[in-house]
Amino acid sequence: MEDIYTNSLEKALAKTEADVDASLKAAHAVVSSLKKFRGAIKTGSLRELKKAIDSSEQAIAALKQQFSNTKDGWNFEAENYIGSRAYLEEILEMSRSLGVSIFEQNERLYCYPFLIRIVPNELAVQIDKAKEKRLRPSVLVSHLKALQDKPVRFKPEAFLESLLLAYDVLIKSRGKGQVGRGSVVTLRDIYRLLTLLPGQTKEYSLQEFARDIYLLDRSGVTETKKGCGVTMPGVSSGMKGTAGAIRVITQEGQDKLYYGISFSEAKEA
Repeated sequence: MEDIYTNSLEKALAKTEADVDASLKAAHAVVSSLKKFRGAIKTGSLRELKKAIDSSEQAIAALKQQFSNTKDGWNFEAENYIGSRAYLEEILEMSRSLGVSIFEQNERLYCYPFLIRIVPNELAVQIDKAKEKRLRPSVLVSHLKALQDKPVRFKPEAFLESLLLAYDVLIKSRGKGQVGRGSVVTLRDIYRLLTLLPGQTKEYSLQEFARDIYLLDRSGVTETKKGCGVTMPGVSSGMKGTAGAIRVITQEGQDKLYYGISFSEAKEA
């Protein structure tokens, strides 16, 4: 038996789509034969009646056989394949074919500004918080392209305010001497504070937080409502490797590392 992983989902669906088209053609033949059968009954065309019965019987038999072939032709082990590396590679290959920029990081896909996670046990793909059940690679990639063409819904001002609140809590925990001095707090510490409640790290992953930091960086918003300036130091040459940093893939597909965040005092009016 041929290994299912030598075939792509796109090819398997295309083959079965063709089989379904053949079944539809056979179904149309059944409908046509039954209409002739009904016509002979209505008009009492007895010479045509036997012919119409035979024709309908043959058409129904042909439909049953075609549908059986169609059903047997779909023997793709979908859940195993969706959970395999092969499916992820197929999406990436389709994205290159359709000219859509999709990149991989930590077994997740990133299609700016969306994070994509494959959920095999649900036969679905999660695009940020939304579940998408249309898994055919050409359809999924086209859908992602359509989402990309819409305006980004991220609100940098609101996100920046939430970062400031977390930053203030962490700075105050260091002692009065640190307040208002523009000290750097690691983004990982900010993330841990934002996701303290049970289950929050599942609802808001570190990858999503890193993506939002990148979107904030790209937005050009650098001040809070009260005029506190924000800076986000990257990885310095004095750090050992990339320890403590969070990694994100940029819109262009490049790795970018963020380390900390600092807020200056609000400007005086």
